[in-house]
Amino acid sequence: MARKIFLPIGDGTEIMDTMYPVFRLQEEGYEVVIAGPEARYYHGVMHEVPPDLNIPWDITREQPAYHVRATVAFRDVKPDDYFAAFFSGGRAPEYLRYDQHLLSITRHFFESGKPVAMLCHGVEIPAAAGCLRGRKGTTVPKCALDITQFGGEYLNQDVVVDGNLVSARGWHQNAPFLREFCKLLRSVS
Repeated sequence: MARKIFLPIGDGTEIMDTMYPVFRLQEEGYEVVIAGPEARYYHGVMHEVPPDLNIPWDITREQPAYHVRATVAFRDVKPDDYFAAFFSGGRAPEYLRYDQHLLSITRHFFESGKPVAMLCHGVEIPAAAGCLRGRKGTTVPKCALDITQFGGEYLNQDVVVDGNLVSARGWHQNAPFLREFCKLLRSVS
């Protein structure tokens, strides 16, 4: 039986932040369970800084991408059934961080010392759950405050490993990020 990894999503989940880890973790033999506020399909998005230098953007542009199905609602998740958690990015964490069921689930992973990965805006969920005090992590620079205002230390690096927590800036770091997270998962399997 595959060990389960909890991955929360919502509308506005960044597709590269979400689907690359889903496939990569399945390659390693883990069962990735995608959860949402409800068990249904969600709208994925793609974020990029457009390469057209004639009209610069201060922030990433968002456009529609694939749809992703959550097979379980947060309220129905039994955290003890899961081996690890993966918090992907996109716009979804901005509103998911208010879901009390999700915050309780998130605290379980940190309090239990289970492996946790957070990518890009995914940092907003552990931050809102109060799990980053005394922790080191990274994210996109515009989300550094989500680490520091909750008592953590932001490191200006692509990937940071801090005990059971692995973090990365964004999907551009997926390969080294997942390499470190898979190494952590294997060490506790």
